Amino acid sequence: MISRRTFAMLAAAGALGPVAARQAAAQLALPEGSARANLTEPLHDMSHWPAEWTGSEQIVMLAYPGLTALDLVGPQYMFGSLWGATVKVVAKTLDPIVSDTRLTIVPDTTFDGAHETPDILFVPGGISGTLNAMEDRDTVDFLSSRGAEARYVTSVCTGAMLLGQAGLLDGYRAATHWLAMKSLDAFGAEAVEARVVRDRNRITGGGVTAGLDFGLAIIEELRGTEYAQSIQLLAEYAPEPPLTVGTLATAPAEVRDRMVAMFPGFDAHVRAIASARL
Repeated sequence: MISRRTFAMLAAAGALGPVAARQAAAQLALPEGSARANLTEPLHDMSHWPAEWTGSEQIVMLAYPGLTALDLVGPQYMFGSLWGATVKVVAKTLDPIVSDTRLTIVPDTTFDGAHETPDILFVPGGISGTLNAMEDRDTVDFLSSRGAEARYVTSVCTGAMLLGQAGLLDGYRAATHWLAMKSLDAFGAEAVEARVVRDRNRITGGGVTAGLDFGLAIIEELRGTEYAQSIQLLAEYAPEPPLTVGTLATAPAEVRDRMVAMFPGFDAHVRAIASARL
């Protein structure tokens, strides 16, 4: 029986092929004294998964103070379900990142340690945290350099504005949160009201929860429909929200007007940052 440490070392060294890795993962040692220790059936058995479902993508996910956690966590769940892919949360420093709802995220590496030619560059959104990140030269320069080399340049929610600030959305169609829809043209982008928008190698998601739809779209792009269906089933992603006010179009007027009025200076602030960039 292979230990978790041995499995991790072999996998990192590339000593396990796809089939061997799946079989070894299914036989990871259980804790001493576990009630399951003597069971003969493995907890996981992925030996029947097609070999072509294994990839080797390098995925770089930006994190910064004040981001919206679900913007990052939803897509990270989907990316983490890509068998064989390497997913890294990257930040300016290794200090813990505190989200806008006070959830703390620990980065995997810094900008200097991030893969130089990622298959996917991903940017989450937020509100004040995103605006601050847009004015941070190190963050913007990092996105510019990695975005120029990435196979796919992606975002969810207001993360599209960070892509725009880095010069990565000029001439592209993109999705974003309703709060930023009228602001994207400041970066030369065309805002599209949709859960997921694809324009060449730019794939962007709408506000917050659209990150799950976005993540599934990426999985289908990289691994095919059946793989994506398998992950959707594993996540039991079958949304049936108790309320139907998830868009400006479906929200009651009093709810919509109150929420829109919460951010009177947002568009002006975005345009001031974009103007300073130009």
